[in-house]
Amino acid sequence: MDRYWGVDAVVKDVSTSLYGMAVALDESPFQEGLIYVGTDDGLIQVTEDNGENWRKIESFPGIPNHTYVSDIASCKFCDHLVFASFDNRKRDDFKPYLLMSNDKGVTWTSIVGNLPENGTVHSIAQDHENPNLLFVGTEFGIFFSMDMGNIWTQLKSGIPDVAVRDIAMQERENDLVMATFGRGFYILDDYTPLRHFIREVQDTTAFIFPVKDALMYIQKRRGGYGSGSNVYIAENPDFGATFTYYIKEAPKTLKQERRKKEKDLIKEKEPIPIPTMEELRAEENEVKPHLIFTITVEDGNIIRKLSKEISEGINRITWDLRYSSTRPVGLKDGKYDPTSMGGSGMLVLPGTYYVSMSQVVRGEMTELADSVSFIARPLNNVTLPAEDRDELVVFQNKMSELYRVISGTESLTEDLMDRVRHAKQAAQRTMGTTPEIMTKIEDVEAQLDEILWKFNGQQPKASREENRPAVPSINERLRSIIWVH
Repeated sequence: MDRYWGVDAVVKDVSTSLYGMAVALDESPFQEGLIYVGTDDGLIQVTEDNGENWRKIESFPGIPNHTYVSDIASCKFCDHLVFASFDNRKRDDFKPYLLMSNDKGVTWTSIVGNLPENGTVHSIAQDHENPNLLFVGTEFGIFFSMDMGNIWTQLKSGIPDVAVRDIAMQERENDLVMATFGRGFYILDDYTPLRHFIREVQDTTAFIFPVKDALMYIQKRRGGYGSGSNVYIAENPDFGATFTYYIKEAPKTLKQERRKKEKDLIKEKEPIPIPTMEELRAEENEVKPHLIFTITVEDGNIIRKLSKEISEGINRITWDLRYSSTRPVGLKDGKYDPTSMGGSGMLVLPGTYYVSMSQVVRGEMTELADSVSFIARPLNNVTLPAEDRDELVVFQNKMSELYRVISGTESLTEDLMDRVRHAKQAAQRTMGTTPEIMTKIEDVEAQLDEILWKFNGQQPKASREENRPAVPSINERLRSIIWVH
C-alpha cells in the first residue's frame, strides 16, 4: 500500500495478511542453488546462487497482475524447465492458470489445455519416470496429462469434486497422494498404468497394463494406529495381485440397445416399435456381459478365474493369490450370477503367473487381451518359515480337496434328511399309512441322524462344557486344521 503500518493497524500480525508473503517454493534437483519462490502478490523470484542474487518476474502471459502464486514445481529431468500455477479467486476469477517455462522463468507459455474453465489450479506435480506425465490439483478434483499439458483427463473413482491443495508422490511404491480442503487426503495406489496410457493403448479394444509384483503375507485382521482420540484407521490397498485394465467400449445388453434406438427415434419424432413378448422375455433372461480373468502358471494350467461386470475406461480387479474355494456351490436368492466365482482357498506358491482377459456376451466368449506375466513373492518376514513350501502347499491342497468331499457329503446327507422328514410328514397326513411304513421312515431318519452326528457332533443345550463328547467330530477336526492354515 506504499506505506509502512504502525502497531495500531487493524489486527496487525493477526488476521491481516502481510502482502508479499512467500507461499510457494521449490529447488531444482539438477542444479544446486537454483530456487524458485512464488509470493501472494503475483511475483516469482529466481536465484541460481543459493539466494545471493535474485531475479524478479512480475508479469505472465494471460494472467492478471498480482495473482496469487499457488504452486511451483521444478522439472525432475532437466535444470531449465519449471511449472507454476496461479489462484485469482479473491477477485471472483475462477479460471485455471497454469504455465510452463523452458528457460528458468524468462519466458512462459500456458499449458491449461482443456482444463475446465471453472476450476482454479492449486497444485502441480510431475511424474519421476515419465517427464510428460503431469498432475494438477484444482478446485474441483485432480487431473492428469500424458502430453505435458495439451490434454487433461480427470481422475475419479471415489475422489470427490473437492479442492486438491497439494500433491506428493511416494516414489518407491509409485503412489499418488492428494491433500484436499476439508475432505482428508486420498491415495491412488500404484499409478504406473497412467505412464502406459498412450494413444496406441487408448485406440485398442482392451489392454492389460503391466502388473506390479504381488507381496505374499498373512494379513492382520484388525487395524488402527494411535490411541484414544488419535486413532487413525483407513483402508489398506487390496491384498494380492492387482490387474489394471482398459476397456474402450462396453458391449450393450438387449435392453440397452432397444432403449438407444428408442431415444434416437424420439429425437427424430418417429414412431417407436413396441417389442414382442418374446423380445421382452429375451431381455429379461439375458445374462449381462461380463469379463473373465484367467490366471495360469507357466505350463498353461489354469489355477483361478475371476469375473467382473464390464465398465468402460480404466478399471481394476485384484486376485488374493489364493486357489478357488472348495466349498459347495450356492446361489444368492436362487439366481445365477455370472460374476460370482465362489470364495477363496489356500495361498498359492510364490512364483511367476500369467493373467489374460476375455469377455462373454450372450454366451459367446471372446479373448480381449493376451497374457501378462507377474510375480508373486513372499515378504520374507515370517517367524517360522516353511522348510519346504512346495510340500506345504501340496498338503494344503489335499486338505482343501478333503474339505470339498466332506462338505459335499454332508450337504447330500442334509438333503436326504430333508426329503425323509418331508416323507415322514406326508405319511403322517396320509389316511392309509401303516405303522410299518412309519417305522421304516424313522429307521432311515435315525441312520441319517447318526451320520450327521459323525460330521458335527451335537450342541449341548446348556453349554458346550457340559456332556461334551470325548471324541471331536469330523468337522471340528477338519475346521481346526483349515483354520490354522
